[in-house]
Amino acid sequence: MKARTKILSGMGWLLTLAAILFMAIPAAAQQDARIPTAMLGGFMFIFLIFFLVFYVYIALALQTIAQKTNTENPWLAWIPIVNIVLMLNIAKKPIWWIILFFIPLVSFVMAIIVWMGIAEERGKPNWWGILLIVPGVGLIVPGYLAWSD
Repeated sequence: MKARTKILSGMGWLLTLAAILFMAIPAAAQQDARIPTAMLGGFMFIFLIFFLVFYVYIALALQTIAQKTNTENPWLAWIPIVNIVLMLNIAKKPIWWIILFFIPLVSFVMAIIVWMGIAEERGKPNWWGILLIVPGVGLIVPGYLAWSD
């Protein structure tokens, strides 16, 4: 019953968003230059809201993981670049690896290695870190590592 409610709630939000965007189509066809600018502002606002929700989710998950692994300073999860140091501390990896996170393609591999270490510290199989590659499933991994037993 709960799953059905969650699915229907999610579908309701998607239909609401679709209706709002559908009503904006005639406004975009107008020749007024302010309308596309306003629509771009609306899209940017929606993107900002989604980004903030995602950031809070990741920060809460990382903070919870740090608390469960008895890592010092779990509040570092809320500071954008410093949270990488917290992830390295949780995974018991050297701090100098933070330099590797700033190299474009290497950072992708390093993130997977560090999340594999975090999964091992939480007592889960290390392949949970590899699941970050899978689109959609990568959003579930931090939450599962944080809030599962």
